[in-house]
Amino acid sequence: MTIEEKAQLIIDDIKQEQGNNPVHIFKIIAKKEYINMHGPEHHVLDGACLLMAFYNAGGKIDIDTSLEQLVKEGVRMPGAMCGLWGVCGAITSIGAALAIIDGTGPLSTDGTWGKHMSFTSKAINELGKINGPRCCKRDAMVAFKNGTEYVNSHYDVKLEYEDQECEFSNQNQQCIKERCPFYKAERM
Repeated sequence: MTIEEKAQLIIDDIKQEQGNNPVHIFKIIAKKEYINMHGPEHHVLDGACLLMAFYNAGGKIDIDTSLEQLVKEGVRMPGAMCGLWGVCGAITSIGAALAIIDGTGPLSTDGTWGKHMSFTSKAINELGKINGPRCCKRDAMVAFKNGTEYVNSHYDVKLEYEDQECEFSNQNQQCIKERCPFYKAERM
């Protein structure tokens, strides 16, 4: 299945979600058979979850146009960009969602350009402290934590968020376990 085909399935499924918690939306979609543990589909999925939660919370966006734009941006982000480029696709996906919400572009002078850069640098710094190897689910949780904080402090909407525990560690052959802030040790 191509990334474009996965992106269309993501959008079709996300449009069915009603909540204002991007992590809850993410966990529902991330369990679908077409979402791999790691992969560039997260570059569409993560930002789309934030956009849908923002819209469901009363955010003033055209959700169809916004999701379409996010797909255009997300499919251009290559897989493994975290290791090869030094920037995480989950975080850039959330950054793209924020740019869509604000209408920010490379020539924007209204302050959103810099605010989005500050958001992404804060989230990437947090990932850097955790260190690798990559985990698209862990990286999404860091992106959502920072993205939700950003939305709740910059817009007249309230996204839900609570501390997370990973539901995917048993599927990740490279799980860093206790080094991950979201790892949940198996309980007897």
